[in-house]
Amino acid sequence: MTITAAADGSALGNPGPSGWAWYIDDDRWAAGGWKHGTNNMGELKAVLELFRATQDVDEDLLILCDSQYVINCVTKWMPGWKRKGWRKGDGKPVMNLDLLQEIDEAIVGRRYRFEWVKGHVGHVLNEAADSRARAAAEAYQRGREVPTGPGFGGTEAAERGAVADVAPTTREPTQARASVPPLAAVMPAETRAPGGVATLFDLDDEVEPDEPSLHEVTLQLTDEEYARLLQRSRSVGSSPEDLLRRLI
Repeated sequence: MTITAAADGSALGNPGPSGWAWYIDDDRWAAGGWKHGTNNMGELKAVLELFRATQDVDEDLLILCDSQYVINCVTKWMPGWKRKGWRKGDGKPVMNLDLLQEIDEAIVGRRYRFEWVKGHVGHVLNEAADSRARAAAEAYQRGREVPTGPGFGGTEAAERGAVADVAPTTREPTQARASVPPLAAVMPAETRAPGGVATLFDLDDEVEPDEPSLHEVTLQLTDEEYARLLQRSRSVGSSPEDLLRRLI
């Protein structure tokens, strides 16, 4: 059998209050986050916690993910980064190193594959993970209790999410650990977008993009304007920040 799960992240402001979530069904999901983090951190953490939650289950794992960055990190770039001592082709340190190294440990011996899905288009599992990741980010933003979920088969994963409000630290890359050959082929389900247009899956592991420079913009809205913004963002299954970003 195959466990099918969606993993997603959210960051209000990117960086800002952030959340992560994985979702299988209403009885098996988990979420958490940080007071300050990036969307990529949330996406990676969701995948990491999904692997941890299912570590004792001897079944294949299909991960639905709308982040090509995360899929490429796990399926294409990490082996090359490890050979270079967790540095990229240009010698710069790898971003989100702690999370990537934890994922590298978590996938040893696992049977898994990723499938890219487009976000915010009504995909049931993806929307469920996205809404829970966003809810976690909003909880940190407002100082409220984070909805952590039931976990996979109990409270272990949820308890881990509840105390995950300390973002991963940034540290210097260590020497690459010995690479363990995967037990099953790990390939994204789609390598090209419709029409044959190249996607990030076609990039070589030496030319992965850096995370973009981020600029914080402050926008003051009236109560009425903010209420309209919230209503519109919820109608399309997005955060207010993501909705405004799409207008650029």
